Amino acid sequence: MDDIDRAILRELQIDGRIPYAELGPKVGLSPSAARHRLQRLIDTRAVQVVGVTDPMTMGQQTMALLGLRIGGDSRAVADELSRHEEVVYTVLTSGRYDLFAEVVCSRPQDLLDFINDVVRTVDGVASVESFPYFAIHTHRFMWDVD
Repeated sequence: MDDIDRAILRELQIDGRIPYAELGPKVGLSPSAARHRLQRLIDTRAVQVVGVTDPMTMGQQTMALLGLRIGGDSRAVADELSRHEEVVYTVLTSGRYDLFAEVVCSRPQDLLDFINDVVRTVDGVASVESFPYFAIHTHRFMWDVD
C-alpha cells in the first residue's frame, strides 16, 4: 500500500460514496485511475466498502458482547458461531476469555434463546458470560491509514 492508496482510504473514511470524479483529483489521479486503484484495494481485501447501520435504530433492540471460555480450538468455535446471523463479529483473544462474540437480537428473549439454544450447545464452549448493551456510546470506523 502506497501513499495514494492511503489517501484513497482517508477520503473513503470521510465519504464512502464519493464519486470517482471527485476522488481522483483529491488523491492526484484521474477518475478512472482512482476507480482502478480502489478496485484493486477491494480485490485484495485491504478495504471493504459497506453501509454501516446502528442495529438499535434498525429494530434490533438487544445487543450483547459474549465472553466465552473455550475447551479446545477457539477458531472452530468462532467459525461455528459466525454461521449464525445474530453474530456480528467474533474476536479471538487471550486472558479471562478465549473468544468474544458480539450478538444482535430483536428482543431480550431472543438473546436468552440464542445463548442457551445455540452458543451453549457449540462443541468446545466451556462457559459463556453475557454483557448486554444499554446503548452504543461510541461507534467509529475511522483508523489512521498512515
